[in-house]
Amino acid sequence: MNPDILDIIIVGAGVSGIGCACYLRRLMPLKRFAILEARGDLGGTWDLFRYPGIRSDSDLFTFGYEFRPWPSDQAIADGPAIQSYLRDTAAEYGVDRAIRYHHRLIRADWDSDAALWCVEVRRTDLNETVTLQCRWLFGATGYYDYAKGYVPDFAGREDFAGRIVHPQHWPDDLDVAGKRAAVIGSGATAVTLVPALARTAAHVVQVQRTPTYILPVPGRDRMHAVLRRILPAATAYAITRRVNIVRQRWIYTLFQRYPRAARRFIRWANRRSLPTGFPIDPHFVPPYQPWDQRLCVAPDGDYFAALHGHRASIVTGAIARFSTDGLVMTSGEHIAADILVTATGLKLQLFGGATIAIDGKTIDPADHLVYKGMMLDGIPNFSFTIGYTNASWTLKVGLICRHFCRLLELMDARDARIVVAERPAGPIRTRPLLDFAAGYVTRALDMLPRQGDTDPWQMTFDYAEDTRRMTHGPVEDPALRFWPASR
Repeated sequence: MNPDILDIIIVGAGVSGIGCACYLRRLMPLKRFAILEARGDLGGTWDLFRYPGIRSDSDLFTFGYEFRPWPSDQAIADGPAIQSYLRDTAAEYGVDRAIRYHHRLIRADWDSDAALWCVEVRRTDLNETVTLQCRWLFGATGYYDYAKGYVPDFAGREDFAGRIVHPQHWPDDLDVAGKRAAVIGSGATAVTLVPALARTAAHVVQVQRTPTYILPVPGRDRMHAVLRRILPAATAYAITRRVNIVRQRWIYTLFQRYPRAARRFIRWANRRSLPTGFPIDPHFVPPYQPWDQRLCVAPDGDYFAALHGHRASIVTGAIARFSTDGLVMTSGEHIAADILVTATGLKLQLFGGATIAIDGKTIDPADHLVYKGMMLDGIPNFSFTIGYTNASWTLKVGLICRHFCRLLELMDARDARIVVAERPAGPIRTRPLLDFAAGYVTRALDMLPRQGDTDPWQMTFDYAEDTRRMTHGPVEDPALRFWPASR
């Protein structure tokens, strides 16, 4: 065994990368791996986003790892608390020592003769390029571009005299105290920013073209608080996690099956939370069905509470242009602002923007089919993670990591060096990787891999079914081809 060749290189030290490394430590302790992290700290999303109020939109009992309890009753947690949890998890399992910071993956090229990945990495701290070799490449970079978010081309942008910021790159020196802020957007980021900024700003107005569904939810899990007093922490966490997984699935299924009833329920919850007489239409009536896009949550109703005073308001409509001191709507209404926050969404990017090649030939992910939501057909010894869009991201990550370890175990048992998923012969009906109507997804469908219409080529979003297939089902599959070590 060449000590310079790693068994696995994990790309990304966020939720997925730390999770994969911990599963390897627990289930495949003899495997040698490294985690390449382009930034200077772990945490991924939770290190990148620093805007006021940054928090999860999933409960931490399902967003946390199954093997390490979330240490608080706070179900919806802020970014620093989540990053602290990730940091403590990495330290507990010793995977923090495997992280190579300031290592940005530029290109990964599979060498068929050597059965190795040759990985070109840019050392941003030393301004030099290094090459590493590994037997497996595991992409844990999520699916959006860390360099910049999505911002529409607003007319008159250069005319605005104040500051324009995107939440993805929140300036450390930005002080909103006593100022007028306009938050452009209607997604989870905007719903988080409005109450956070309203605490100190003179006034915050949310400017949205299209409303979204927002549900008030308890910020603290009372059931878990009770269970922790009578049961060991691990047991209390396991029970709470299972209950919340079932609740998530139950709500999603009911909302999908009975969209009219779901709309009425959400409208009822909104009306109860809003100030008396506050108009539901047009501000809280989306033109799509619940869960066609991800629902936003307001922990302890903080978003609605901000609307009860005079520090926050909503304007629904299209922006005509920026002006020197705010926004002009197509209706002619002028919105005065000192600061404009463009919470207008994300840009998708696979594998951290790195190039993937086989024997020197660059591959286009859009030409490939996804296998079990974790591999691409025709690409040897390569896996990646994309979490759930209808539940906690980490639930799917955990299943993929477990299945990945089972696959490595099977390869060792068969003395196999290479495994590749081969698509079935003949034509196959395909569809987009993510059946999700969010703008950041629809804008990027052409660059994403495709999924088929039959197992194992489907991208599944049912945790119970995925658990049956990936944790308890067989690893061997007619679509997988194994080759023994040749050297």
